[in-house]
Amino acid sequence: MSEQKWDLTITPKDKLLAVDWKEIWRYRDMFILFVLRAFRVAYKQTILGPLWFLITPILSVIVYVAVFGGIAGIETDGVPPILFYLLGISVWGYFASCVSATSNSFVSNADIFGKVYFPRIIMPLVAVTTNLLSFAIQLAIFAAFYIYYAATGTELFIHWQIVLFPLLVAILAFMAVGFGMIFSSLTTKYRDLQIMLAKIISLWVYITPIIYPMSMVTNPKLHLLMYLNPVTPVVEAIRYSLLGQGQFSWLWLGYSVFCTSILLVFGLMLFNKVQKSFMDTV
Repeated sequence: MSEQKWDLTITPKDKLLAVDWKEIWRYRDMFILFVLRAFRVAYKQTILGPLWFLITPILSVIVYVAVFGGIAGIETDGVPPILFYLLGISVWGYFASCVSATSNSFVSNADIFGKVYFPRIIMPLVAVTTNLLSFAIQLAIFAAFYIYYAATGTELFIHWQIVLFPLLVAILAFMAVGFGMIFSSLTTKYRDLQIMLAKIISLWVYITPIIYPMSMVTNPKLHLLMYLNPVTPVVEAIRYSLLGQGQFSWLWLGYSVFCTSILLVFGLMLFNKVQKSFMDTV
């Protein structure tokens, strides 16, 4: 019986845009373990555990309905406020969580990276997958309220663009990964960028139609400025396809895809460049 050789040579990638999908597939078991670990760590030593996936969006919706709907008097263009805010919170929450988790890929996993080898890009993919599962739970809550309102006679309009929903979510995910990888690469050396990113995300939500419909933005210049935010066309398309309120524009969706591609390419280049030596600076 011939001897089997198990030698493995690990060499840095020369191409900044290189992604070894075969290698990622070989480490799929580790990928699954990291996803499970993320769930366990998030709700370790908590009383309610995964129920926080349900409680958090419901509490947020109650506050939004009371403050923005009741006190501020912001209209939701005929859509039940609970559905309007719940969908917006779920979509924005998924995007913001992916950005935050991806931006911490290097810093939060430095101990693991220093002990064992695996494709570093697995960690951004873990962030997207973990948050996708929580997003699915929140969408289930949205579906329950949607069925309730439909059953009680509320007119809700679903457009054929709903078939594009997975694609729209994918655009958000890749946009978040690209943006997050840029900050993940930079924060290995400049830690104050983590604080800066938190501020950006907290302000970003206000220039995205989450707590108000775009119909409220009547100033043409401000309307254009908000659509230059690449998240806006995607949020509007999702809201239009599920609730019949909002705007679906192929032109602006193409703009979002273009911005996503730029962020992904630039983020991947920085990520591959930094991962060669980040253990020396982290």
